[in-house]
Amino acid sequence: MELRVFPNVESLAREAARFMAMEATRAIEARGRCVMALSGGTTPWLMLRALAGQAIQWERLDIVQVDERVAPSGAQARSLTHLRASLGARIGSAPAARVHPMPVEGDDLAGAAGRYASTLANLAGTPAVLDIVHLGLGPDGHTASLVPGDPALCVNDSDVALAGPYQGTRRMTLTYPIINRARSILWLVSGDSKAKMLPRLIRSDPTIPAGRVEPVRARVFCDRAARGDA
Repeated sequence: MELRVFPNVESLAREAARFMAMEATRAIEARGRCVMALSGGTTPWLMLRALAGQAIQWERLDIVQVDERVAPSGAQARSLTHLRASLGARIGSAPAARVHPMPVEGDDLAGAAGRYASTLANLAGTPAVLDIVHLGLGPDGHTASLVPGDPALCVNDSDVALAGPYQGTRRMTLTYPIINRARSILWLVSGDSKAKMLPRLIRSDPTIPAGRVEPVRARVFCDRAARGDA
């Protein structure tokens, strides 16, 4: 697992955007399209605003979600709301990337999770192999919506699962199987609240959810605060 440390959140987001653009271009050159999975969070929105300025063949990019809160369309709690605002015209006009939102607005959430798994298979093959997965690290060691003690941690027979309530909201999430099949994984870790968990991520500590993600094709971009230097 490669670790790169940046002086602040701004430089972290900027370099992460360049890396994501490079990986997207590599996937498009190799296979004609790129399937990119995105997580939410304050620093990721900075990254996506920087990514919007990168020279990518956007019309050859499919964007899927790593996880999403069960909330109405347009709610501020939804990662999709911020993803759309951050990428702006890159997903709102032609030629533009295609966004495939997690279906979290209906009553049959279990069925919706199954349909999203089928969407991923249609985009990325069977089994689905995503080109790039962007992940974050929580202060409790969670990643995606794979949180300590949740039954979703044990789902091995589906690429998408429903997680139980976390911080008051139920969520839909990608599972370990599809995350660990990804061709490239980028961890984006910022802030001193992550300083205790970052070393455990780097050594693949299996007692935290993030530590169960395969490190072979993973890179960690962090700021000095997350590394404990601030």
